Amino acid sequence: MRLRTVTARPALAVFVAATMAVGALPAAASADTSLLAAPPTVNVADVNAHLQQLQTFATSNGGNRATGTSGHTATTTYLQQKLQAAGFTVTVQTCTTCSGSAKNIIADWPGGDTSKTYMFGAHSDSVSAGPGINDDGSGSATLLAAALTLAANNPTMTNHLRFGWWAGEEQGLIGSKFYVNSLTSAQKTAIKAYGTFDMVASTNGGYFVTGTDAIAVKLREYFTSINVPTETSTECCSDDGSFRNAGIPSSINSTGASYTKTSAQVTKWGGTAGQAYDSCYHKACDSYPSNVNSTSLGRWANAEEYALWTLTTGTPTANDFSVSLSPSAGSVNPGSSATATVNTATTAGSAQTVTLTSSGAPAGVSVSFSPATVTSGGSSTMTVATTTAAAPGSYTITVTGAGSVTHSASYTLTVTGTGGCTGAGQKLGNPGFESGTTPWTATSGVIGANTGDGSPRTGTRDAYLDGYGSSHTDTLSQSVTLPSGCSSYALSFYLKISTAETTTTSQYDKLTVQVGTTTLQVFSNLNAGGYTLRSYDLAAFAGQTVTLKFTGVEDASLKTSFVIDDTALTVS
Repeated sequence: MRLRTVTARPALAVFVAATMAVGALPAAASADTSLLAAPPTVNVADVNAHLQQLQTFATSNGGNRATGTSGHTATTTYLQQKLQAAGFTVTVQTCTTCSGSAKNIIADWPGGDTSKTYMFGAHSDSVSAGPGINDDGSGSATLLAAALTLAANNPTMTNHLRFGWWAGEEQGLIGSKFYVNSLTSAQKTAIKAYGTFDMVASTNGGYFVTGTDAIAVKLREYFTSINVPTETSTECCSDDGSFRNAGIPSSINSTGASYTKTSAQVTKWGGTAGQAYDSCYHKACDSYPSNVNSTSLGRWANAEEYALWTLTTGTPTANDFSVSLSPSAGSVNPGSSATATVNTATTAGSAQTVTLTSSGAPAGVSVSFSPATVTSGGSSTMTVATTTAAAPGSYTITVTGAGSVTHSASYTLTVTGTGGCTGAGQKLGNPGFESGTTPWTATSGVIGANTGDGSPRTGTRDAYLDGYGSSHTDTLSQSVTLPSGCSSYALSFYLKISTAETTTTSQYDKLTVQVGTTTLQVFSNLNAGGYTLRSYDLAAFAGQTVTLKFTGVEDASLKTSFVIDDTALTVS
């Protein structure tokens, strides 16, 4: 938070005077427990864990997380990774006017009406004097915990939810100004309210909600429900100013900075009169855990959750699910069988039990499921078996999933004639990449005499995807025709995955293997290891010309490489 004398900015003074008229809510306000029924609870231990991480970043990088420093870069990377892993769409915006071209982190939760966006923000930087745990690690950490709590509960969204963590606040609100200036008029109009949370764990603090926007209204509503009175504040300024100056309804929410607590405020909130709300404001002692009031930290985290939840989520809907097949077609000789995966997904409400059945199979064809009952979100293997008496032709088999509702998907079965297998053999051209690039189509530099992490398994050449350590996509593909009437269609290749990622839970870099529009498997940095044989049954594509495609996608940091060698597609 950056403090200035209120009278130095006439426009701001008018705003403060106007908001003071809102007044503090009385301590005796009755609690409405129904307010707290819908939103989940944010665990203050999770908030403290984030603060401990921010302290570690500061300690390891010169004692602070100031914009333009390694400590700030570590902070923004941590935010990005946590949010992406939870399912947020994260935009890393380089603020070219900030010191060191620092990053703003903007995170959108999928769903909701984007023309009605509610935005919550905090600044991710500290001053150079210290680690900035209250200013503004507390705002950053409570918002991160609130965002992750919402993601874990995955509610139905009616309005759109967005978060922002700003660089350069301590240098003059530079990051938030840069972001707001990048918005079109329509994008600014779509933001119905912005609330900034700057210093919400002051050890001698109060509860200040300064603004009249929708977020401020919800925050006051929450604090009233737990019998905690609020006041407006004359301390300023923070990133809410960047939004307010653009005509976006905004508020600043805090526990106070360097101003002193009055006796009347001690009566409301406790603490010590005549001392600063935060005696470590902009000092080296703004550290974890000594400069953190865990009570106010937890209250603010849950006030934020209440506000964002009640402003953006919808009424719970009835339980529902979907059913799909992969692949959705197969070709067999009489007397043989084909398999497909029946995938289910919970599309609304809670997971439910789904019973699988089939219809439409002709004489000589049977269909079984393993298992025959799944919980929505799970999958089952469907086996379509034929006898030698099955008549050649094309048939539609309907797979039905029955739960609280019923959904179905179609599978096309082709029973081939008795002409036998013609055109058997290995079908991929240049399978070991030893004779140039033809007939493969690949991103420039993928196929070659690679070394290091990209060293081939055999021979002198292979296909080396990604490994840049920055946002990058590589592709490798080949079109191939599979004859019909054969009993075996086996795709195989050796895959080596090398990574600099240290996570054991998050898929940051991925390799997708596809045949046509069907995804066979997705590998990631979590599958790192030496050359391993990967094999797939492509009988479902008999008689078709399909494209075998590998797509490697790498995120913005820490490299992962996917090396492919000795491919084969053998038909017999």
